[in-house]
Amino acid sequence: MKIKRNGRIGALIKILCDHPNKIFTLSYFTNKFNAAKSSVSEDIVVAKKLMEDLKLGKIETISGAAGGVKYIPLTSEAENKEILEDVCKKLSKTNRIIPGAYLYMADVIYDPRVVRKLGEIFATQFVGQKVDYVVTVETKGIPIALMTANALNVPLIILRRDSKVTEGSTVSINYLSGSNGKIQTMSISKRAIQSGANVIIIDDFMKAGGTAKGMIDMMNEFEAKVAGIGVVIATKEPENKVVKDYVPLLILDKVDEINGTVHIYPNDALL
Repeated sequence: MKIKRNGRIGALIKILCDHPNKIFTLSYFTNKFNAAKSSVSEDIVVAKKLMEDLKLGKIETISGAAGGVKYIPLTSEAENKEILEDVCKKLSKTNRIIPGAYLYMADVIYDPRVVRKLGEIFATQFVGQKVDYVVTVETKGIPIALMTANALNVPLIILRRDSKVTEGSTVSINYLSGSNGKIQTMSISKRAIQSGANVIIIDDFMKAGGTAKGMIDMMNEFEAKVAGIGVVIATKEPENKVVKDYVPLLILDKVDEINGTVHIYPNDALL
């Protein structure tokens, strides 16, 4: 079936956006669209310009025998502002305050539309870096970490609180949680990650940074390099956390149970 140019461009963009950071060869599209290489090359040029003009990400061409074309999901500062301010608005509602000055946020971090965009924001911060895995600890950070891994086109590694017999031999470490000051345990299968890999750590919340430090220590067991750390929400205090280089999307200043107010705002560096 012969497909007209508008149809080819629409299908090309759909395929690339459904598989971010995956390289498709030119031959893949010529065979799929039953079109000449010259025609598909022109389609890619049009699609590339369209995506850049509308700030919908970037279509990149890779030369060479192993080359092709791929889509890189990039979020603009204006898009970050819109998304993060919307999340702040949702989390600032009085009825979200839980006894103990905690925030109920499960419905937000488990919303596929929200976490997909948050994952793309994280992926944008680490674009250009060599990443082999995205790492998180169960359980609340899993959806955001999964969407970040999807945007970067790399596997997700989940550090578990308890080892499972189905994972075979595991490595376990103890760490001090900065949120409650308790000693906790995390474990990972020895088969889960290759020695010397480059990883990105993603988590949902950071207070003092104890859990993130624990994940860094775990990666050291595999001689893995931590290329970056991203957290959805970081508390404003304590200012000096046990990890220094991290990217928070939102800053939680204060939860006032008495007056029923929540002060949370986007990270200015992303806007």
